[in-house]
Amino acid sequence: MITILTRAYRSFLKNKFFASLNILGLATGMAVFMLISQYVKFENSYEDFVPEVSTLYRLNLDIYSNRELVKTTAENFPAAGPALKAAFPEVTGYSRLYNMGYKNNVIITYDDAKPEPVAFKQRRFLYADSAFLPMMGYKLMAGDVNTALAEPNTAVITAAYAKRYFGNEDPLGKTLHLQDDDNNNELAKVTGVIEAVPVNTHLKFDILFSYKTLYARQGTRPNYGIVRYDQSWRRNDMYTFIQVAPGTDARALESKFPGLVHRLNPDLEKANQDYVLSLQPLADIHLHSNLAEEPETNGDGRTVRFLGMIGLFVLVIAWINYINLSTAKAMERAKEVGVRKVMGAFRFQLISHFLTEAALVNLFSILVALAIVGAALPFFNTLSGLSLDAGYLLRPWFVVLVVLLWIGGTVLSGFYPAIVLSSFRPAVILKGKLKNSSRGIVLRKSLVVFQFTASVVLIAGTLIVYNQLNYMMSRNIGVDIEQVLVVERPGIGPQREGFTSEIDVFRNELKKDPSIQSVTASFTVPGVQREWKALVKRFGASDDQLVSVRSNSMDYEFTDVFKMKLVAGRTFSEAYTSDPDTAAIITESAAKLLGFKDAAAAVGETLNIPEWPWSPIVVGVVNDYHQVSLKRAMDPTIFFCTQYEGEFYSMRISTGNLSETIDHIKASWEKAFPGNPFDYFFLDDYFDQQYKNEHRFGTLFTAFAAVALAIGCLGLLGLSAYTVTQRTKEIGIRKVLGSSEGGIFVLLSKEYIKPVMLAIVLGMPLVYLLMNDWLNGFAYRTPIPVFVFIAAGLTVLLITLLTVSFQTLQAARANPIDSLRYE
Repeated sequence: MITILTRAYRSFLKNKFFASLNILGLATGMAVFMLISQYVKFENSYEDFVPEVSTLYRLNLDIYSNRELVKTTAENFPAAGPALKAAFPEVTGYSRLYNMGYKNNVIITYDDAKPEPVAFKQRRFLYADSAFLPMMGYKLMAGDVNTALAEPNTAVITAAYAKRYFGNEDPLGKTLHLQDDDNNNELAKVTGVIEAVPVNTHLKFDILFSYKTLYARQGTRPNYGIVRYDQSWRRNDMYTFIQVAPGTDARALESKFPGLVHRLNPDLEKANQDYVLSLQPLADIHLHSNLAEEPETNGDGRTVRFLGMIGLFVLVIAWINYINLSTAKAMERAKEVGVRKVMGAFRFQLISHFLTEAALVNLFSILVALAIVGAALPFFNTLSGLSLDAGYLLRPWFVVLVVLLWIGGTVLSGFYPAIVLSSFRPAVILKGKLKNSSRGIVLRKSLVVFQFTASVVLIAGTLIVYNQLNYMMSRNIGVDIEQVLVVERPGIGPQREGFTSEIDVFRNELKKDPSIQSVTASFTVPGVQREWKALVKRFGASDDQLVSVRSNSMDYEFTDVFKMKLVAGRTFSEAYTSDPDTAAIITESAAKLLGFKDAAAAVGETLNIPEWPWSPIVVGVVNDYHQVSLKRAMDPTIFFCTQYEGEFYSMRISTGNLSETIDHIKASWEKAFPGNPFDYFFLDDYFDQQYKNEHRFGTLFTAFAAVALAIGCLGLLGLSAYTVTQRTKEIGIRKVLGSSEGGIFVLLSKEYIKPVMLAIVLGMPLVYLLMNDWLNGFAYRTPIPVFVFIAAGLTVLLITLLTVSFQTLQAARANPIDSLRYE
């Protein structure tokens, strides 16, 4: 073994240039593969900390009206979980969560803090059944995980927020005070502290209140809280998780749900409605779910799959470089093989020797790759949105991956060169009659074709991704969201009767600043994922004419703030005092859906909405707009009129003195809504967050496509250097006979241009098939333009010429006398 290692070391010293190319190419390819593996592993690790994750499902809901799908949502009815548990022995448990931090503007305060109460706006706040924490495998730093949320008015809090609220005091037994914009006012005693919620869960939280706290809420009916939050099949606003017995067939269990749903809701058929419950594996939610009311923007399984393919492409390209350079250099080692065979070396000994060399190259490459990964982690975290550290490189799965890379790389990149080298016949070698085989040349060119086909696919794919992103970002969404600042409705305030005057104060204070051009309050704003749907029909039509539209509110300045176009009729106006009680505005697509021949025909017509207490008259029709991203189809919408029920206050501002304008908005807020934390966002930034997965994909795609092309060029550089070396005398003779430098350059370059041209031709249909599949995931997509193929082909061709020219021009300019003396 020591002899083999010594010979391998001498071989490295003799061929420093090619050895360096091999190690650099392999190391870069392996580093890219390792980084992408970290990303793919993390994205696929969601919920893997849950002990019995394979038995856990989220209960999703499809709502149908007149046999048409109205809504597909991640939330369900409060009564669904208990009903399934009672009806089916396969269901061993359930847990419900009410995502209050997402739905309402929640302020949670520690009133007893000194010198003054400590209050935070809580977005990651939920009410949770007592079964939730043990079901998900959470452990508590303090308190009993099984009973912490068993009683009403109890709370579990993360250690980070315990520190923010209570400092160094013991949080157990402390009381938190919840207030929100629905006038809820509740106290909860801290009974548990959790260290931290894992980052690889789709359901993140900072504070949990016990679900039974909801039962005490008061309404117009007796036992309102229990009926509303435990027994109701009317409002679907609870995440419901189901645990089943091991070995349960989820699809077979699902098939039993319709009978139960119809038995408990006998009026569904009469109303031409249906509720379809379905089970989604907990582990699938992050990468394979994009429903209404998701607790956060999920990942994209297709994106992760594409990036995994890129990582594999880059690794294979690096291995191909090694194979190409090793087999190309075989001629230079032929005499060594011939002498060793004459001295008695067996073929298996030669194979072992060359495999050992491959193992050493791969080992050095892995060490360099690990150094690259360690150095590149901060940059990679910025690109990917992850928070990986060096500790991730010591995890068992990654150590196993590195070992497999070494073994697999040694075998895949070293076996064929070892077979080729060990197959040389001593008599032929020592007589000097050995020549490069046509089969070997064809193989090397075939591998070059594969490398650059992959490069064409990656470059064209990058251009297509950015073309789609530019299309989505620049497309007119029907409303102008530039220079629109939004604040959410305050969580702490008086009852509704007093709240209206405070909103008036806020509006009036805002308008004292001329930079604030107009102000509106609405139920939602573009980018908010929550869906409020209403079933609508024309007055006098039968119930089978009900259609589903999105519902929103609008006041007198909404169209000014968002610059919507009035197509027919009028907007809401203070001059029409009955608008809040009688009027509605619809979008063009809603008018069409309701059967009006055009927008003007809808004006003055009465609509019937069973869930609304009045039948509104259409006073205007506005243009269609995108409430959410272009990944989903545009929804028809109906607006009702209210000045005071809006949950979002939007204002169009001029940005000339932005900091002063924001200071004025904050002062106006504090005057109108004292005690409420001030927070705001710009609507264009908020809306664009829906595309963060696509932006991330585009950035990673671009970075790794560039690396793949660079690795391919390293291999091409090595092959061109070897070709020049082998044809040195030929070049000298041609120059003596009158060949020009340009002619020599063309002669040497065309050997590589031909396979690259073939790679471009092969890559085009592959690009179309792969990227067309990706684009089909968008409701609104751009066609694949011809320029993408032209640009990708020209880029690869140009880079190939530049890479090859480095060696060929040097050879073409060499003194022919030196070339003819070359051995």
